[in-house]
Amino acid sequence: MVITGLILAGVAALVHVFIFYLESIAWTSERARATFGTGTVDEAAAQKDLAFNQGFYNLFLAIAVGLGIVLYSAGQHAVGATLVFTGAGSMVAASAVLLLSSPDKAAAALKQGVIPTLGVIALAIGLAL
Repeated sequence: MVITGLILAGVAALVHVFIFYLESIAWTSERARATFGTGTVDEAAAQKDLAFNQGFYNLFLAIAVGLGIVLYSAGQHAVGATLVFTGAGSMVAASAVLLLSSPDKAAAALKQGVIPTLGVIALAIGLAL
């Protein structure tokens, strides 16, 4: 179950790296504008600084999870699991905030939060056994 949790958390980290790319690198692109519903290039450009910062937030969560997986795999179980729980747990919390504050963005919140939620649950069960 631990391996399942680490794999799911790793997939969640990859999703957040992609979100980083869309928010911090490709924010005004057609794909990012369609994904986030920002409308025109001018509208997206007006939000670019905020999106840039938000993208790095997502990247840092992904890095925490990735580092946690590496450390757990290297035998540093306590530190590794702590980093995975912190990174993936923050992904879950952020998706809950999005869902509660903007119910019209439920699909985005679920895409952002379901995989890390499953990862956290699987890792917790695996460590408890």
